Amino acid sequence: MQQNETIRTTKRNSEDKKALIHRLNRINGQIRGITKMIEEDRYCEDILIQLSAVEQSVKSLASILLERHLKNCVKNDILEGKDESLNEVVHLFKRF
Repeated sequence: MQQNETIRTTKRNSEDKKALIHRLNRINGQIRGITKMIEEDRYCEDILIQLSAVEQSVKSLASILLERHLKNCVKNDILEGKDESLNEVVHLFKRF
């Protein structure tokens, strides 16, 4: 990050933060479980199934964040005449 660049933030209520952190903690638990499976020389297919579950969990979290971003941040920016949010959305969709 460049020195003069500002860090953008999103205000979230405590309920939303709690739900997002809960999902992240579950994902962390899944990752720790996979680490343990590898340490225990578990069968590859079992590990791959767990990795797929983690991937789905991350995608689900990303979808929730994207939806909230569109409904709140982008919507508010558009109402305020800030068109750069549309460019961000296009960029986000290209990444997904």
